[in-house]
Amino acid sequence: MKKISLFSFFFVLLCTQMQAQAKKWTIEECVAYALEHNITIKNTQLDEKLARVDKKTAYGNFMPSVNGQASHSWNIGLNQNITTGLLENQTTQFTSAGLSANVDIYNGLQNQNRLRRANLSILSAQYQLTKMKDDVSLNVANAFLQILFNKENIKVQKELLASDERQLSRAQELVNAGSIPRGDLLDSKATVAADKQKVIAAENALLISKLSLAQLLQLDDFQNFDIADTDYDAKQSEVMFQTPEAIYQKAKQERVELKIAKANMDIAEKDVKIARGAYQPTLAGFYSFSTRAAYSDRITGSQLDLLNPTVNTGNFVTVNGTNYSIFQPNYIPVFGKSAPIFDQFSDNKGHNFGLQLNVPIFNGFAVRNNIERSKVALERAKIAMSQSEIDLERTVYTAFTDANGAYNAYQSAVVALEAREGAFNYAKERYAVGMMNSFDFNQAQTLYANAQSEVLRTKYDYIFRTKIVEFYFGIPIINQK
Repeated sequence: MKKISLFSFFFVLLCTQMQAQAKKWTIEECVAYALEHNITIKNTQLDEKLARVDKKTAYGNFMPSVNGQASHSWNIGLNQNITTGLLENQTTQFTSAGLSANVDIYNGLQNQNRLRRANLSILSAQYQLTKMKDDVSLNVANAFLQILFNKENIKVQKELLASDERQLSRAQELVNAGSIPRGDLLDSKATVAADKQKVIAAENALLISKLSLAQLLQLDDFQNFDIADTDYDAKQSEVMFQTPEAIYQKAKQERVELKIAKANMDIAEKDVKIARGAYQPTLAGFYSFSTRAAYSDRITGSQLDLLNPTVNTGNFVTVNGTNYSIFQPNYIPVFGKSAPIFDQFSDNKGHNFGLQLNVPIFNGFAVRNNIERSKVALERAKIAMSQSEIDLERTVYTAFTDANGAYNAYQSAVVALEAREGAFNYAKERYAVGMMNSFDFNQAQTLYANAQSEVLRTKYDYIFRTKIVEFYFGIPIINQK
């Protein structure tokens, strides 16, 4: 039974590994995975978290600040006896505790404006996150299409290699038969060697493109990474029938670039209001509670001093012309231990509360300078808003023009391929009957292969550039479920 279980374990493990290696990623899976694991997106998500923390701080400004304090001290040396009021060399201990609270009642609406600014910062961070996700989606789609192109290009180069190898084999037979000179055989061998180099270069390009996409997805095992072979039609998108102006107007509504610039401008306006609030008086309420305890001996009573029972008061009374000093009983204090600490805390407690009004009069132009800096930042934000509109318009028109140019290039490449295919078929017929030498035939074949590669390149270039135009029109890069 143990042998069977062990065999079953390794069989399941082997099947799992084979399935993992055999997995082929679709473009939807690539984009979804990148949006979840991409490092840049994670960093942008942290920016949003920080913006939410700032909002909590803005909420906290409305709440009172409460602080407690406590201390215990030793005084050693010549100190005043708090019981007798005399200076004595002694060691005394004191314990004190307190609680204080402060709350802003009015501070020029700065707290309200800080809260509004925090909300705008969260909105801006969310727009930034959306933009980052869009950028990553575009990069993933481009990398995905690049892999598809490299795969198709490898097929073209391998077909060319296989065809040249067949021609080399046939040339060998003709040389052996004495039908063609040996130089044609050498040309065929050189052509096959060059084809092998092109295949290797194409395979390297495919590996690098896979590495690029795997890095976007934050995958470690890029060597086993592969994508699903998807055939995309290079048909013209319906968006391309729109005018560039219509696409731009749609982009102004859909794209987050302008929303980011608008949010930043609103934040700058709040900064100006916050800075101006420092000109206004501030009113705050305060309350404090304190208590203390001492560990010195205390007077618990008094008793007659038996050694000196009376004391001269310094006053006189005259009887029959004679002055008599007035004496009174001499009582001395009786000292006892200090009162219980909690009783002292209860007896010595005190409260303090009130309102504090601060009116700014002169502060070295600090408030005025802060306002001026905030105004400059606002002007920068307005300029950035205008620049964002200009950049978006230029980007849309450029993307539309590039997509049209890519479509025309693709159509031209298709026409060129048809012509090259016809020329290659004609060359094959002439080469088969000995009316064309191997060098000219190889040239025709190479031109045909280059035309095939050019069709593939322009096809995927057009598909990607069309995706960009659709993206600015509000159509997502992929339809994620």
